[in-house]
Amino acid sequence: MDKLIITAAIVGAELTPAQMPALPVTARQIGEAAEECCEAGASIIHLHVRDGAGNPSQAVDDFANAVDEIRRRCDVIVQFSTGGAVGTPIELRAAPLRLAPEMATLTTGTVNFGDDVFMNDLASIEYLAKQMRVFGVMPEIECFDVGHIANAVRLAERGLIDMPLYFDFVMGVPGGIPGTLEHLMHCVRSIPQGSKWQVAGIGRAELPLAIAAIIMGGNVRVGFEDNVYYSRGVLATDNAQLVARVARVSKEAGRQVATPSEARQILGIPPRG
Repeated sequence: MDKLIITAAIVGAELTPAQMPALPVTARQIGEAAEECCEAGASIIHLHVRDGAGNPSQAVDDFANAVDEIRRRCDVIVQFSTGGAVGTPIELRAAPLRLAPEMATLTTGTVNFGDDVFMNDLASIEYLAKQMRVFGVMPEIECFDVGHIANAVRLAERGLIDMPLYFDFVMGVPGGIPGTLEHLMHCVRSIPQGSKWQVAGIGRAELPLAIAAIIMGGNVRVGFEDNVYYSRGVLATDNAQLVARVARVSKEAGRQVATPSEARQILGIPPRG
């Protein structure tokens, strides 16, 4: 079993400081949060950014500023979100890819997202996949439902993305696949042989699914984008607290946690120069 790769989704696009006072918003705060998460055991930072007013942003400069702050502090893999906020045009969602991050998310299907709809039609999915190919970015296949796995496989069969694939099962979003062990096992059974995967449990599903992934040989995503609570009714102090818990549980279970350089090796990402 490979060492555990922990991804920290530290910002998100929907959360506000009023809901979570410790939410990192500025580039400096994002850099500091990334460093704290790296020290706690994270090897990937899943990155959303905000503009000067604290609103969700897909502006290239805002991503560049955040990456600079992260790189000044630690060597984590920086994974860009190409989801943006719900309703962001596809050209804006793709724009930060020109910075050539090591990884970026590629959501391979449309999903109801609470009261909204996160649109990912085939043309948009293909556009993002082609842009990632142009800039040498490894896609993380973000799946909110089982049919999204089949869409990703079809992209690979057409040569738009490369096997083996790395899947992220986002589970527990209202309108998407429920955050249960039974659904996680079905997703894992549905991916092509040789693929790797992680789970991002939303809200109360975060910790149970993280524990399951540790045991099953998968990887784990935690952070304020997915869940702001450490326990029932108790807000987490910071993103690093959520990362540290998963790292501690994994080590107690006998599975060591990957460093950023080890995660690159596991995922087939070239070492940073």
